[in-house]
Amino acid sequence: MWPGQQPAKGMEAAMFPSILIVDDSSFIRVLVRRCIEANTAWNVCGEAENGKIAVEKVIQLHPDIVILDLQMPVMDGLETARQITKIAPNTVLLMFTMHKSEQLAQAAKAAGIRDVVSKSDSVTEHLLASLRSMEVGA
Repeated sequence: MWPGQQPAKGMEAAMFPSILIVDDSSFIRVLVRRCIEANTAWNVCGEAENGKIAVEKVIQLHPDIVILDLQMPVMDGLETARQITKIAPNTVLLMFTMHKSEQLAQAAKAAGIRDVVSKSDSVTEHLLASLRSMEVGA
């Protein structure tokens, strides 16, 4: 828990990770939210359409996991990850992008991102498998 952070209300909130979804496409945000809500008991605590808003929401909401797009207006996913890693180093970061490559995977890792998942892959299978493999706080 961060200094000044209030404990989660209710047993359920404490048991399941909270997730912030960051993508400039409202369609993708809804798709990811529905995928998570339909297949897990996890809590989607918020959404953001760009990196600047994402950083603000991380400060406000203290999510356990942030799912980031790479290409967004205002601030891209790599810079967003760098800033989130500075202010919330225990937050798990996952990149969900159309531009998956080995070079991006290396840059993402250097920025603090735990995994990169391609939007062209099966959303439900690959996104959920990646999320489930992450140990919050590890």
